[in-house]
Amino acid sequence: MNGSTNTRTPDRPAAASPEDSSGLGARGRLILITLCGATFMTGVDYSIVTVALPEIGRDLRFASAADLQWVATACLLPTAGLLPLFGRLSDLVGRRRLFTLGAALFGALSLLAGLAPTPGVLIAARAGQGVAAAMVGPTALALMTAAFPEGPRRTKALGINGALLSLGFVVGTIGGGLITSGLSWRWTMLLLALFGAVVLVGALTLLPGTGDVRTAKRLDVPGALLSSAGLFALVYGISTGGAAGWASAPTLGALIGAAVLLAAFLVAESRHADPLLPLGLLNRRTVKWSALTGLITFSMCGGTTLLLSLYTQDVLGWSPLATGFGFLAEGALALAGGTVAARVIARRGTTATIATGLLIQAVGTAGMVLLPAHGDLPLLLVTSGLMGLGHVLAVVAFVTTLTSGLRDDEQGVAGSIAQMPQFVGAIGVAGLTAVASANGSLLDGLHTAMGAAAVVVLAGIAVAVVGLRAPAGARTA
Repeated sequence: MNGSTNTRTPDRPAAASPEDSSGLGARGRLILITLCGATFMTGVDYSIVTVALPEIGRDLRFASAADLQWVATACLLPTAGLLPLFGRLSDLVGRRRLFTLGAALFGALSLLAGLAPTPGVLIAARAGQGVAAAMVGPTALALMTAAFPEGPRRTKALGINGALLSLGFVVGTIGGGLITSGLSWRWTMLLLALFGAVVLVGALTLLPGTGDVRTAKRLDVPGALLSSAGLFALVYGISTGGAAGWASAPTLGALIGAAVLLAAFLVAESRHADPLLPLGLLNRRTVKWSALTGLITFSMCGGTTLLLSLYTQDVLGWSPLATGFGFLAEGALALAGGTVAARVIARRGTTATIATGLLIQAVGTAGMVLLPAHGDLPLLLVTSGLMGLGHVLAVVAFVTTLTSGLRDDEQGVAGSIAQMPQFVGAIGVAGLTAVASANGSLLDGLHTAMGAAAVVVLAGIAVAVVGLRAPAGARTA
């Protein structure tokens, strides 16, 4: 075995050994709480504000619904655009240092958002939160893989992390409704500031100093500019295309610009001595195919969750708060999936776990086609719960696959790649919404889109089984 590269592949179950233990230890649990707390915080951030948007618009007197939507979009765009940059920058300046800075900025900007007197100040603060989240996301994952060596402990940590990401969405949706109804929308931002402060304290007192080891020599500035601009344009085009029109000049301009910029980025990376995103890493079987399965599960789960929100509110007439409670089964089974993921992977291997998770997600999504116009709460809870369970199993297994067998100096970049499907997955929201809108009846359109999502998830199983199959003669654990 080469001393600098781990050739172990995660395709098959690891053989049991006396040294293997999934116990994290007292300090390990505290480190995990800190890092997963950051993941939970960013998950809450993306959902908690959605329910509060109407009150924010009234309180700050936004001029239009399009302007109000920027309260959500302003946070999403910089996070998606800056993930590769901060993933690489963490290797340059130190992961612990960048994580700590991100947590501090997130808390401070959440406080500013909670106190914002005008729409402009709120949108600027939300954009700053997005930048801070881009610092926290990939560095948290890289610190986690460094703190927990490859094997049962890391898989267990990633399982908890994946479950809390999904749970954060549900808690944010419900919490946003409760806080906005009982207090004020401003408390949603102040709660995020409190989360940021707790994560910051944990980062300063618990994270090991080895997290500040620098593994990169210089920053690829052309690659950083091209990737950030390209991803920004891509996510902007996808997230605004539904409202502006897919054939509109702004949408087409953004998507064409994204294609040109990202193509130029790949050319620049192939010629740079120290690239932002090494193409050799991106072309690894375990990286590219696991990232693709991650994109499938995130895009279809996110898109279907939006379809369920439209079903409960526009078909059944539920309030946003009641809709949030309707996602409880999804959150609860997602949490359960995260707790058992390590054991499933240990027994079946990552590829089989990805396929199993996607199959469960597809079954739950397909079952939603049976949701009636008059409502069926048990069916809603069962189908959404299965979707959440399968989604988290697939997420934990794809992240485990993607981060396994890599050198320490590759983990920062790998962290940004693993985070990317969450944000580029907005393509699923856009695509499924377009399918639903193409039908005359809202319910028929939702059923058609849900069926389409199930088919895409099933196709993801083929991607996982074929793409992640170990080549003949490959060494496995």
